[in-house]
Parts: sequence; C-alpha cells; structure tokens
Amino acid sequence: MFKNKWKLAFFILAGLLVLGILVLGIQVLKPVDERKSQTVIDREEVPFEVTTKKEDLTKLINYYLQKEGLTGSIHYEVNLTDEVELIGTLPIFNTNIQMKLTFEPFALESGDLLLKQKEISIGQLPLPVSYIMNFIATHYDFPTWVDIEPNNEQIYVYLTEMNIDNGLKMEVQEFNLEENRIQFNLLLPTE
Repeated sequence: MFKNKWKLAFFILAGLLVLGILVLGIQVLKPVDERKSQTVIDREEVPFEVTTKKEDLTKLINYYLQKEGLTGSIHYEVNLTDEVELIGTLPIFNTNIQMKLTFEPFALESGDLLLKQKEISIGQLPLPVSYIMNFIATHYDFPTWVDIEPNNEQIYVYLTEMNIDNGLKMEVQEFNLEENRIQFNLLLPTE
C-alpha cells in the first residue's frame, strides 16, 4: 500500500504540472487586449500647437524672406508691432523713397491669414492705396501663397498652401498682435 501512495502522489504532482503548463501556454498564446483610442482622427495630419511672440515671428519672417530670396531687387521687410508693417523702398524718378504699409491681421477659420490695409506712408506723395499695392504686387517678389488684392486693399496669406519640407503644413489659430498672442498649428503628415 505504501508504494501506491507514492504512485498516487507522483501522478497528482505530474497532473498539476501538466495542467499548469497548459494554463500558462494558453495565456501566452492568447492575443493581447487592444484598447481603442477614445478619439477618432479623421485628418491626414497630426496638429502640433505652436505659440510665439511677435518679436520672434518678425525675426523668422525676415530670415525666411532673405533665405528664399523673396525680397528680389527691391528690399523690403516685415515688422510686427500692434499691426503688420511692410517696410521698403519705392524707386520713383530714379530715387528710392521709403514706404510703409500698415495692415490689420485677421486669423480666418480656414487657417489662413487676411491682412487688411490700414495705413500707407510714402514720403509726402498723395498716391492712391490701390496704385501702391498694385505696384508692390508687380515689382516685389512674393511667394505663390501670398495674394495681393489691390482693389480690395488687402493681402491674403494662404498659410495652408505654404510649401514646407517633408509635407509639413501650417494653419493660423490666433493672430492677436496687441496682446502678443500668436498661435499656429503645424500639421505633420501621418501618411
């Protein structure tokens, strides 16, 4: 009878060991639980929010203008104060005359930026705004995503069509210069 107790204990222990290996094997072979994302993104880009100050954006804009050679033969620069200022020179009668156009910026729902002409300073010459804007549109080099509309006295900046490396896009969320709150979304492609 003593031999049977040891035999019985051996088979119980062997059975528990086989059962444990089976349970462990089943657990290992089961697929991992996947949690579904709570939000479904139906955009082809992932937005990253960028907030900046007007001083930093002024430096970046003017660096971009110089780097891309967009000032052309006539020099101009952009200055962000409480308004958007386009400062440059106009060649009139073989003389370079300083000019400054001031615009009020509006962030559009489309992610683009509208600059409504507010004020113009060109020495003492009383020239119509549409004439000056038309001259600027034809004599200054602007990127294709900047549309100067002399008759409407505004500049439409299609930021959403701006060509940035690696498929990166940009859209404006807020452009409040008086309170120094400028916010963009950088849209990184997911495909």
